[in-house]
Amino acid sequence: MSRVALVTGGSRGIGRATAIALADDGHKVAVNYARGADAAAAVVAEIGDAGGEAIAVGADVSDPDAVDTMMETVSTELGPIEILVNNAGITRDGLLMRMSLDDFDAVLATNLRSTFICTKAVLRGMLRSKWGRIVNVSSVSGIAGNPGQANYAASKAGVIGFSKSVAKEIGSRGLTVNVVAPGFVATDMTGELSDDVLSAAVSQTLVGRVGRAEEVAAMIKFLASEEAAYITGQVFRVDGGLSL
Repeated sequence: MSRVALVTGGSRGIGRATAIALADDGHKVAVNYARGADAAAAVVAEIGDAGGEAIAVGADVSDPDAVDTMMETVSTELGPIEILVNNAGITRDGLLMRMSLDDFDAVLATNLRSTFICTKAVLRGMLRSKWGRIVNVSSVSGIAGNPGQANYAASKAGVIGFSKSVAKEIGSRGLTVNVVAPGFVATDMTGELSDDVLSAAVSQTLVGRVGRAEEVAAMIKFLASEEAAYITGQVFRVDGGLSL
C-alpha cells in the first residue's frame, strides 16, 4: 500500500538512502532539508526518474513554526503523513572540557528537540487514522557513549528514551515507534573523521568494514512496513557487530 512518508535530513547520507528506499517501496516521499536544497532536489529527481513521487521541503526541524509550515506543505501536496523518519542530525565533537554550551545546545536541538517536535506534529493525524510508523535514527554512541561526543551521545541516548516512552503511550492505537542505531556508516558526517578514528572503528567491527547508508535504510524501510506491525519500542543496531 502506498503511504506518505516524511524523512528529515533526507538530502544526504542515511536520509537520502531512506527516501529512495521508501519510494522504491511505492510510498510518496517528502525529503526534508535544512541547507542542502540542491542535494534534496537531486534526491527528488532520482525518485521521479525511477517512477516515484517525491517533493523537497526545506525547514529547520528544531523550529516548531517551520515544522508546522512543512507539515502543511506535505499534507497539501502529498497527503497526511503516515510514516515519519526522524533522521536529521549534526555533530560538533570535542572533549567536554573544551565544549561550548552553544555546541552542546545545537546538537541537542537538531538531534533530539527536532525528534520531539516532528513526532508531536504528526501524532494527531496518525491517531485519527489508527495507523502510523515512526522510526527514529539514533547511534551506537547513544548506547555506549564515545569520547569527544558527550553532546552527540546525549542527544542520541535521548532519542532512545523518547522513543520507548512514546511507544508505550500509543502502542494500543495501531502506531509503532522504533529506533535504528547505526554504527560507523560511510556518510558526509563520518567523512569528517580522521583516518585513525575510522581505522580504529573498523578494527572493532566484526564484519571488518564501515557500513553503507543503504544497509541502514533497508532496516528503516522494514520498520515502516505493514509487516512490522508487531514490532515497537525496540532499538535495532545496524553496526556490523561494533557494539558487541
